[in-house]
Amino acid sequence: MSTELLQSLRALHLYGMALAVEDWMDQRLPQDPETWLGQLIAAERQERANRSLLYQMRTARFPAQRGLEDFDFTESPVDQKALQRLAEGHNLGAAHNIIFVGGTGTGKTHLALALGHAAIYQGHRVRWFNVVDLVNQLEQEKTRGQSGRLVKTLLNMNLVVLDELGYLPFSESGGALLFHLISKLYEHTALIV
Repeated sequence: MSTELLQSLRALHLYGMALAVEDWMDQRLPQDPETWLGQLIAAERQERANRSLLYQMRTARFPAQRGLEDFDFTESPVDQKALQRLAEGHNLGAAHNIIFVGGTGTGKTHLALALGHAAIYQGHRVRWFNVVDLVNQLEQEKTRGQSGRLVKTLLNMNLVVLDELGYLPFSESGGALLFHLISKLYEHTALIV
């Protein structure tokens, strides 16, 4: 009976419940149906939250995992308290933008990664781009006659991170496409540049 139950739960994509039932196989179930049903529902909610988090991390396409706790604020003039407030995500609801300016090796990418990861943990949708790769993608989209598709996708994001702007040159037409993208996202989607 329990194998059939596990198969049924998995067939219904109730993986959290299936894991909970597997854990209970060696134990006695609580006598109260409300208690065990509540525990099954809680297990399923947790499993779905975990899967959603993993999906959002893959969708964001971060090049690395970084957190604010890994950043050395003693070696940087960056205000730690201001960054911690930004990591709380208040700028995302109002679609406020953040621009990091500094030389090579000053931690701009690290901070952008940390804020992007924090946003996902708060349930926001995030997408990371290297600017040169983004410009190439926009130019390919235009060449195929599909201009605007990426803009529509990014309008559904809460945060878009554009890394390495100004690091490598790109064409004038690519710059125009990038400017158009940023202007479309303005006041709809928060940006970190």
